[in-house]
Amino acid sequence: MAVKIIYFVHGTTTDNLEHKSTGWIPGELSEKGIQQSIDLKDQINMDEIDLVISSDLKRAIDSADYTFKGVKEILHDSRIRECNYGDLNGDDTSLVKYEDHINEAFPNGEALVDVEARLRDFCSYLLENYDGKTVALVAHKAPQLALEVITKNITWEEAIDKDWRKTKAWQPGWIYEI
Repeated sequence: MAVKIIYFVHGTTTDNLEHKSTGWIPGELSEKGIQQSIDLKDQINMDEIDLVISSDLKRAIDSADYTFKGVKEILHDSRIRECNYGDLNGDDTSLVKYEDHINEAFPNGEALVDVEARLRDFCSYLLENYDGKTVALVAHKAPQLALEVITKNITWEEAIDKDWRKTKAWQPGWIYEI
């Protein structure tokens, strides 16, 4: 049993531009984020994708729609939401320190291990329902890092340390296999 995942992060949001961490707030794509999502169509092979699943947060839904609507079926799933930063949802990015919240929840929010548990459940769902398929996911930072932990058998510390966002090494999709 195996499912190939092509992971796409949502386009740049207005919060990203203002150095805020949106968390569980819906979020709005910026003009740049809209254009990134539109441009992505020409950077990927649509034919290899069987299904698209986005987070149920607005910024991911909008990104998925700009890239895939009318071309692929799009489902939405709350299990691939961003980490709930609790009291820090929408706050300054400098206050949202992943290293400090691997096992300890953000105030009135989640810990990264909670995101990992959601993603493990989601991966089981994919294996049960989409074995042999290629699924595009449109989601956020913490779910992608959870996939790194799950599929590469690395620690959260390693995933955070190797995060592409630190070097701005964006690419049009990351491949994972479960």
